Amino acid sequence: MAIAKLLLVCSLLFFIHHQANAQNLRTNFYNKTCPSLESVVKKTTAQFISRAPSLAAALLRMHFHDCFVRGCDGSVLLNSTTSNSAEKDAFPNQSLRGFQVIDAVKAAVEKTCPGRVSCADILALVARDAVSQINGPSWAVPLGRRDGNVSTANEALANLPPPNFNITQLIASFAAKGLTVKDLVVLSGGHTIGVSHCSSFTNRLYNFTGRNDTDPSMDPNYVAALRRRCPPADTTTIVQMDPGSFKNFDTDYYTLVRKRRGLLQTDAALLNNNVTSAYVQLHSSSSGDSSFFKDFAESMVKMGQIGVLTGSAGQIRRICSAIN
Repeated sequence: MAIAKLLLVCSLLFFIHHQANAQNLRTNFYNKTCPSLESVVKKTTAQFISRAPSLAAALLRMHFHDCFVRGCDGSVLLNSTTSNSAEKDAFPNQSLRGFQVIDAVKAAVEKTCPGRVSCADILALVARDAVSQINGPSWAVPLGRRDGNVSTANEALANLPPPNFNITQLIASFAAKGLTVKDLVVLSGGHTIGVSHCSSFTNRLYNFTGRNDTDPSMDPNYVAALRRRCPPADTTTIVQMDPGSFKNFDTDYYTLVRKRRGLLQTDAALLNNNVTSAYVQLHSSSSGDSSFFKDFAESMVKMGQIGVLTGSAGQIRRICSAIN
């Protein structure tokens, strides 16, 4: 009991500390030191997204993976060294892509405002602009993050929710980062764009309980279609998260989840909680995206404030893949 109380106190202190840091972020942080920041980021990001729109989903995922490990401090961008295996090389992050976009944006910003803008802020802005540039929502990004100096693969494994989490585990994972049940179901809506490797869900198709069975929560017709695309040991084939609409940021994802066609177990799990299920039902029958867009923008701002470093903490990296 004493240990449980100590952990609770430590968690509360951690939360209070990082809430205070989050309050130091502001949308006009670079108005005097780098007034052209947002236009440079937007222009450079657009050069990549116009050629490869699928990068929008990748960059959004990268921001999520950064924030859930050590907070939004750009630690996911760091390369491993001879003495340290970084987050980037943890199994859940080995499918991340789009690092070249961050590097290009950082280089463009450095030409205009050398040594002033953190990689963590650049990642947050790029994720926003990439989503906006494929006709998704946009939002004002509070800025002033500093870059972290630590990145370890083990922490990524410990903090990133895997694709087979149930709803109880998902809620706990998000709550540990200061995010609500609503934030969980809203941010899951980011799966309306992008793709997944077969290996993230083939257990649902072939061996769900270890008895060569399928996941009963998945539409059998969808199981059959996915089996035709994904053999049991397939680790390279990719499948659209939102078939037929995976390039469009919309509410079709919730329609698929309601029809028991969510690709991952974490998608299907949204039907197993009153709050998340109600949200799925609402937006699967909605004719417009405006309410979801507003919610998504609000939840992204919240996520972007997890565990931020501000003031004199951390550093402003000159190159995003390496500590100064």
